[in-house]
Amino acid sequence: MKGFISRISTLLLIASSALLVGCQTTAPKRDLAAYEAANPRSIVVVPIVNKSLDVDAPNYVLSALPVPIAEKGYYVFPVNTTKMVLEQEGFYEPERVHEQPPETIAKMFGADAVLFVTINQWDAQYIILSTTVTVDFEYRLVSKTGEELWKNTQRMQYSPNNSNGGLIGMLVSAAIARAAPNYMPLTIQANSMALRTGQNALLDGPYLKEKLPQQK
Repeated sequence: MKGFISRISTLLLIASSALLVGCQTTAPKRDLAAYEAANPRSIVVVPIVNKSLDVDAPNYVLSALPVPIAEKGYYVFPVNTTKMVLEQEGFYEPERVHEQPPETIAKMFGADAVLFVTINQWDAQYIILSTTVTVDFEYRLVSKTGEELWKNTQRMQYSPNNSNGGLIGMLVSAAIARAAPNYMPLTIQANSMALRTGQNALLDGPYLKEKLPQQK
């Protein structure tokens, strides 16, 4: 009996150590001279390359991108309209869009810069008494003349915590998270960290409220 209790305690300890929200970034490639020369005011976000197994992942990520970009001070072309225009031009696969010269895409919309996003990971893994939900994105901003202005990656994890319900509660929470993982909060947080608030965030755009002159 003592051995069984000891094993359960060990499992609970391991599980509780996994109930963390984590994020990881890598230093972006910044070329301030190129950025200042490009002076981007508008950004077109093209369809997302998806390296995960979830076919719906790009739609979730794409829907969460315009807000943090706009809050950073840029005009963002409507993502649904962008997708429709590209498809009318024969670009149905995101991989093919990402292979096109950024100059071509920018000219198509009259945009100052193009944002390419890749989903590297989007999954939920069951570990002992916990399910860990993970998202991993890569961002790359290129000017209308082809210069890379900014690059960043963002990886975030979350494990739902229901330790108040004891062992059964933890098992139920893990099972629910595994069956129907909620990716949107992580996606919104990852985009915000990478684009708007993180130490490696996108540089401020011309329409940032703090930059606008105060009305007298």
